[in-house]
Amino acid sequence: MTKRSNVESFELDHRLVAAPYVRVAGRQDLGDGTEIIKYDLRFCQPNEEHLDMPTVHSIEHMMANFMRNYTDKLIGFAPMGCQTGFYAITNGLEQDELIEVLTKSLGDILTATEVPAANVTQCGWGANHSLEGAQAAVRDYLAHKDEWLEVMR
Repeated sequence: MTKRSNVESFELDHRLVAAPYVRVAGRQDLGDGTEIIKYDLRFCQPNEEHLDMPTVHSIEHMMANFMRNYTDKLIGFAPMGCQTGFYAITNGLEQDELIEVLTKSLGDILTATEVPAANVTQCGWGANHSLEGAQAAVRDYLAHKDEWLEVMR
């Protein structure tokens, strides 16, 4: 029996999910019309596959940049340490809106010719990027868009 955790993702049985998916991982009402909604954007099946770190890094840079072209509700976009996906932290961006922004932003990655801020001036590890890896991972993720809302096996 595992001890209960105060970390939402630690309470998710990773053996039962079916990646790729888009999942609301948490909501927090801060009052005054501010609701933080955290999304689990899972690209890879947990404990079976993962993204290479240069791919993760490049997707993180591009999504943090491109998503803000379509919404002012993005607070942050961050990789999961397990390298199977990302978290999008938003202010009141509902799932249907998130999927629209996500789809457009992923499309921008497919047409990108470079990774934004992939240099030693703007990034802590500017050499650790792969545009090609990011584009391949995004192509695969988008190919399964019709399955994104089916989280559990």
